[in-house]
Amino acid sequence: QVHVAESGGGPVLAGGFLRLSCAASGRTLRSYAAGWFRQAPGREREFVAAISWSGTNTYYADSVKGRFTVSRDNAKNTVTLQMNSLTPEDTAVYYCAARSRDIDYLTFYVGEGQYDYWGQGTHVTVSS
Repeated sequence: QVHVAESGGGPVLAGGFLRLSCAASGRTLRSYAAGWFRQAPGREREFVAAISWSGTNTYYADSVKGRFTVSRDNAKNTVTLQMNSLTPEDTAVYYCAARSRDIDYLTFYVGEGQYDYWGQGTHVTVSS
């Protein structure tokens, strides 16, 4: 069984920052690529950021590029999303996703269907 859990969400004022963490664990989970997605009220879930298993390669949605940074610490088995200069448009439930099949050190994934495991999400509310 693989378990993915996000933490670090909450309310924040516009212009502020939050740091989301994702922990993935499981007996069969030895290595994985990771991604962050978000779903705002009344909207479909959308891609935010992705990181390869090694952490070498990352990719961002245009809407967060330059403000968000994804990183990972494989020794601690965590993936982090640092979110700066937040705006009310960033208000959403943020999901962490993990992919363990057919991965290599360098590839990241941006499609929801490319991920195997999902967390329950953490709420981020940005007020002006």
